[in-house]
Amino acid sequence: MEIISQLLPFVFLIAIMYFVIIRPQQKEAKAKKEMLESLKKGDKVITSGGFIVVIHKVEEKFLSVKMNDDVIVKITKDSIAKKYEDEA
Repeated sequence: MEIISQLLPFVFLIAIMYFVIIRPQQKEAKAKKEMLESLKKGDKVITSGGFIVVIHKVEEKFLSVKMNDDVIVKITKDSIAKKYEDEA
């Protein structure tokens, strides 16, 4: 019985860490993965460098994006921070 009473605080701490730290990170990673999979030509995204670009072509691991009318560059999907939503 003493062992159970000594281990109970550790079990409680592990449960708190799971619900406060691990679970939210897993939800966020899942949401980002779904967002990356749903990208299509014409979507506006923000890169991790802060550029707002338009997707020109979607490939398996890379995206071709238009920075302006003349410049098309190829970037990795990991470098996408989030989808850009116009507020207008």
